[in-house]
Amino acid sequence: MPTYTGSCHCEKVAFEVEGNIEGALSCNCSICSRKGALLWFVPRSSFKLKTAESAASTYEFNKHRIKHRFCHVPATCSTIPMGRMASRPSMTTTAHACSGFP
Repeated sequence: MPTYTGSCHCEKVAFEVEGNIEGALSCNCSICSRKGALLWFVPRSSFKLKTAESAASTYEFNKHRIKHRFCHVPATCSTIPMGRMASRPSMTTTAHACSGFP
């Protein structure tokens, strides 16, 4: 199974994820829809945060189902590379943030 690395634009929030990208979901939140973010759901056990948890802030919208995690350096970045769903044992990664994503 391939391993992908990903990060926000300034790389202060970085991760590694193992799995096959077989499908992605277009996020409809006000931030992701403007950026064209595609979410890839993976088991939490396949996801490894490579930077400090404190490097990311949280954004929730509407029903607060997904905790979008993003870089909190607004002047240079604010990219949302990952998220967590409280109701599922999975992580979301923004597929475009993964190196090697087509």
